[in-house]
Amino acid sequence: MENQPSNIVLPPIPAKRYFTIGEVSDLCGVKSHVLRYWEQEFTQLKPVKRGGNRRYYQHHEVMLIRRIRQLLYEEGFTISGARGRLDHLDYSEDKQDDHLPLSFSQTDFNIADLRKELQGVLSILKA
Repeated sequence: MENQPSNIVLPPIPAKRYFTIGEVSDLCGVKSHVLRYWEQEFTQLKPVKRGGNRRYYQHHEVMLIRRIRQLLYEEGFTISGARGRLDHLDYSEDKQDDHLPLSFSQTDFNIADLRKELQGVLSILKA
C-alpha cells in the first residue's frame, strides 16, 4: 500500500448537495480509483449513480471518506480494521447533522483535524 503524507491539509467542503468523484478526490486527498475500491470495501459508502454510471457523493459520504482516509493513512489501520472501527459508528443520512456519527464521542473527535479545517476556512476568507 502506498503511504500517503499525513500532514496534508484538506480543503473545506463546500456547501453543495452532490460532489463528483473528481471533486471528492480533491477534497479528500485520495485518487479516484481508490475511492471506487473503497466503495467495495466499506458498505457505508454508497454514492448515487446516475447516467453513464457517474458517481455523485453527498456531504456525509465526503466526511466518511475523510474518516476512512484518516484511519488508513494517519492511524495505520488495515482495511479490515478500519471497516471494524466504522461498524461501531452509525453514519445516518436521515439525521440533520448527517456529517457526524450518531455515536460521536470525545475519543472520535480529532482536534487537529478541526484546526486544519478551520485554518483552511480562514485562509479562504483572507483571500
